[in-house]
Amino acid sequence: MNDSERESDSASLHDNDPSDDDTTKRTKRPPLPLADLMLKETSSESGFHQSSRICLEQIREALLHHRWQEAAEYMVSYPQIIEETSHESPQQYKQQIWRMATEILHHHPNSKMEDYCNIYELMKHSGVKDYLMISLEHSFHLLLHGHMMDAKRQLSIIESWRYGNTSAAQEQGRKLTQAYRSLLDYIIWCDKKCSLSNKGDSVSNGSKEMESYFRQASVSLNDILKHPGVWDPFILSYVEMQEFYDNHEDALRVLTSYASDSSFPPNPNAHVYLYQYLKRSDTSDRNLMKVLKNLHALVPSHELMLDYCYLLLQSEKQNNLHKALGIALEMLDFACWRRNLDAWKCLRAIIDNLQSQHNWKEVVSGRMAERKDWWPVLHFTGFHANKDLEEKPELMKVKASLAKILCPDLKLKYLARLPTGITTT
Repeated sequence: MNDSERESDSASLHDNDPSDDDTTKRTKRPPLPLADLMLKETSSESGFHQSSRICLEQIREALLHHRWQEAAEYMVSYPQIIEETSHESPQQYKQQIWRMATEILHHHPNSKMEDYCNIYELMKHSGVKDYLMISLEHSFHLLLHGHMMDAKRQLSIIESWRYGNTSAAQEQGRKLTQAYRSLLDYIIWCDKKCSLSNKGDSVSNGSKEMESYFRQASVSLNDILKHPGVWDPFILSYVEMQEFYDNHEDALRVLTSYASDSSFPPNPNAHVYLYQYLKRSDTSDRNLMKVLKNLHALVPSHELMLDYCYLLLQSEKQNNLHKALGIALEMLDFACWRRNLDAWKCLRAIIDNLQSQHNWKEVVSGRMAERKDWWPVLHFTGFHANKDLEEKPELMKVKASLAKILCPDLKLKYLARLPTGITTT
């Protein structure tokens, strides 16, 4: 055997060595999992299942390319799959048909309300597991298209629906249905109120009908609001109706409970609604500040913090002035207030009032101690000066008058860009 043959045999043996690095790198990897096992062909599937699988593939392909007419034609046949009882988990097919059918109808140019109702009824009666949610969605669709009385009938049916032993999920769905049925009563009440205001108060029958919807809505809403949760639109509806009939004590009770009940999740809107109601009722500044204090604890950047600052200013108490300074500075810590003229004017007003106190510089420097490293970059750079001068010269004037007070020991580029005529005093 010559040398070339030996080298050839040696190379051949080396290629077949299982310890070779290249061979290790080329180890066979498992295939990627399919996105949906329902599309996977199995050796035991019947002709019916194979046809259904192919039909589903065609529907998905048509949906992907927005071929709504083609998808609708395939969808006519596909719901037969839920009638096939030999499959282990028909529930997944029901969910799939429900979602795909409504998507097709939503985009199809020739879809009718009758088509929606047919698919919703088919899905509701194909099984009980999703009955509540499908019925609720059906009601929303009717309401969206102005069929309020039909939507109300749907919600009334759902509210009285029971199946077997009442589960936690059933009870939660029932409460949600009750809430939306009450909200629908409120909407009808609003329509009656508007029609009566246009015709005058002489229509006694209309007034009685309006009061009937008020009683239905208020009783149900009052019951719903006993359960912890975020009920913002329902709270507003209830309060509006109570105010209309001068039931102010009840409106205040519900709003106070909604904002202060510790069993409810923290909700800034609850404090906003209470503050707005108290302000409409001409309540004392002390009560208003109490509500805004709670709101400040949740959202220190809320727009109502400007109101809070001015209320503290009006109290003329030394401690309240210090609080107002801290609140105004906290607002300007947030980028959303950085170029807001009202926020800077508020801070200017607070410092003007503070300057009547002998220790005002110590108070300001104490509040700015934790901000001195980053506030100049946030508010007082040359870039800010150019932008303010170009877009908001009045803002530049106010900020310039505060810059040396807030950052007395720093050389600020903002002040170096001041044009002639704008002073820092």
